[in-house]
Amino acid sequence: MAQTGLMIFLLISLLLLDQTISQASKFKARKHSKRRVKEKDDLKTQIDKLWREVNALKEIQALQSVCLRGTKAHKKCYLMSEGTKHFHEANEDCIAKGGTLAIPRNNEETNILRDYGRKSAPGAAELWLGVTDMAHEGRFVDVNGMALLYSNWDRAQPNGGKRENCVFLSQAAQGKWVDEVCRTAKRYVCEFLIP
Repeated sequence: MAQTGLMIFLLISLLLLDQTISQASKFKARKHSKRRVKEKDDLKTQIDKLWREVNALKEIQALQSVCLRGTKAHKKCYLMSEGTKHFHEANEDCIAKGGTLAIPRNNEETNILRDYGRKSAPGAAELWLGVTDMAHEGRFVDVNGMALLYSNWDRAQPNGGKRENCVFLSQAAQGKWVDEVCRTAKRYVCEFLIP
């Protein structure tokens, strides 16, 4: 009988030991599983960050390509069009390339655009600018809808009323601005901001 009791005691002890080890393993597995989930989330975060950096580098590379083909001044690059387009087509072309129609913000930028136009398109007497009063007659804004803090109108300009809602830079008038019918085909300069 003592032997049977000892055997039962040993069996119960082994079962309890096995259960204790099993529970400890399950606890470790849960803890390990939580650590794996956290590591997986950290990896996803790092991959997302790397993709953002790669995309930013691609944008910078594309911008450098534009700057190499055009001209760079301060924190902007300018690129002359290959041909002529109506104002709206020119604006869409610049947007598709990642920029806007050029918007001179001061005399220095006007002079840079004028000189770049003379050098890169000597036969182009007029270049579309990113300036218009289509939304509200007589209130000229840039193509982004922002009010102009600078203008460089030629004498007696703007003078087109409701008919002439787009603006070009006149080479003959030393970079002065003139309003014009938007459906006129002209060369244009795209502007790209350098981050």
